[in-house]
Amino acid sequence: MKINAIMAHAADAPLTNGQITLRDMRADDVKIEILYCGVCHSDLHMARNEWGVSRYPLVPGHEIVGRITETGAQVSAFRPGDLVGVGVMVGSCGHCDYCQQQEEQYCAAGFVPTYNGTDSISGETTRGGYAQSMVVNSKFVVNVPENLDLKAVAPLLCAGVTTWSPLRHWQVKAGDKVGVIGLGGLGHMAVKFAAALGAEVTLFTTSAGKEQDARRLGAKHVVISRDAEQMAAWQHRLDFILDCVAAPHDLNPYLNTLRANGQLVLVGIPENPHPAPDITPMVFRRLSVSGTSIGSIRETQEMLDFCGEHNITADVELISGDGVEQAFTRMLKSEVKYRFVIDMQATRWSND
Repeated sequence: MKINAIMAHAADAPLTNGQITLRDMRADDVKIEILYCGVCHSDLHMARNEWGVSRYPLVPGHEIVGRITETGAQVSAFRPGDLVGVGVMVGSCGHCDYCQQQEEQYCAAGFVPTYNGTDSISGETTRGGYAQSMVVNSKFVVNVPENLDLKAVAPLLCAGVTTWSPLRHWQVKAGDKVGVIGLGGLGHMAVKFAAALGAEVTLFTTSAGKEQDARRLGAKHVVISRDAEQMAAWQHRLDFILDCVAAPHDLNPYLNTLRANGQLVLVGIPENPHPAPDITPMVFRRLSVSGTSIGSIRETQEMLDFCGEHNITADVELISGDGVEQAFTRMLKSEVKYRFVIDMQATRWSND
């Protein structure tokens, strides 16, 4: 079946719309009409082949919200009409220790990414959510609460679960003093989630202009990280820090804000490595520096259920499909609060 999609044909060429062929339905698949798809910074990296692994034509998009239009014969968890989401993964081996523990994101064989991956059965290249519809294994589909603003749900499938997973893994709870570094697509969700969990949230930012927004999102304190005096005032005050910045930076000032047994958890991947942190405070205060990757399907569903109960969504700017290149340009300048989302219903296709 042919469908319309927005795709990259080369690293140095703008995205254009055209047609792709959906893979055949299998017994455990569902077909989804895509309503909204978030624009993640990794989409830009992949479209431009900045990681050197892109295969063209490439259809980006792994923050997908839509409705099921068809189900395979063995699917019992979903029905046509269900509102659902698809995130970063569409497959995994299913039998390694990590998959058995429902931590598919750490699959020993490597999970199958939603786009630019290889389908484990057909060998076809996977295509993402910058499209009218998709076919996906039902095990990698999650239910979306009907009460939420759908366009603002899309980024939860990546930015949301990427920050939710570490907060839950390290059991952040009411009364904990939590720091968040950076107020972008990931950081703004980290502030919202930590505040909703009852933590006292401190935002670290290089921009004084973000203070009002940070407080609106749930931060109680805002620290300008370039101000040495402000940073010194936060010595040994926090229990947990989520670092959402993808640019290389010195971790030592943030380690200094942690109390004994504190955790600094990284979710941003810089183009070049961070400078190595000083081991001395880590030894004397039993501090840990960790990393975490996206989240499992179980965690994604847990997060969406939590969002439904607390009416939490991302702050988004809606665009149509022909606005993706402009969105990429603005993303590079950090000119978005805090995630672009493509409205597939408003997208004009070249064959219309």
